[in-house]
Amino acid sequence: MMKNIFKNKILGGILSISLLSITAVIVLFSPSQINADTALPVVTVYKSPTCGCCSKWVKHLESNGFVVEAKNRNNLDSIKRELGIEPQFQSCHTAKIGNYVVEGHVPAEDIKKMLAEKPDIHGLAVPGMPMGSPGMEGPRKDNYNVLAIKKGAKPTIYNNH
Repeated sequence: MMKNIFKNKILGGILSISLLSITAVIVLFSPSQINADTALPVVTVYKSPTCGCCSKWVKHLESNGFVVEAKNRNNLDSIKRELGIEPQFQSCHTAKIGNYVVEGHVPAEDIKKMLAEKPDIHGLAVPGMPMGSPGMEGPRKDNYNVLAIKKGAKPTIYNNH
C-alpha cells in the first residue's frame, strides 16, 4: 500500500512537471510570436555607400527581425522622386517595404506597427537626421516625430520619440 502511494505521488509529480513544461513551451514559442518576425516583408533600403548612419539604421532593422536588401546609390534624388518622397520629408536614406515607403530614421517598432495596422498612407518619415533616432545614436537624444505621409494630404504625427 505504501509503495502504491509513493508510486502515485511520483507519477503525479512527473505529470505536473510535464504539463508545466508543455505550457511554458506553448507560451514562449506560440506560432503568433514566431510568425511576427518571420512574416515581415523584405525591406529595400536605398542609401549612400559612404553614410555611416544609414548602415547603422540597416543594422537596427536587421536586429529587429527585418531582412534588408541595401542598395548603394551615389545620388538618391531620382529614387526619392520615383517613390514620391516630397523634399520636406526627406532624409539620408529611403526604404520600400511592401506597398509603403519609409524615409529616414524611423524606428523598427513604428514600421512593424504600420505593417500590422495597414493604414491608408503612403508611408512613414522622419525628416532630417535627429540625434538619438535609430542610426543616429550619440551623446544626446532629441525629441522627434515620425510622420505618416499621404499623397495630397498634410502629414500627421504617427508617433513621437
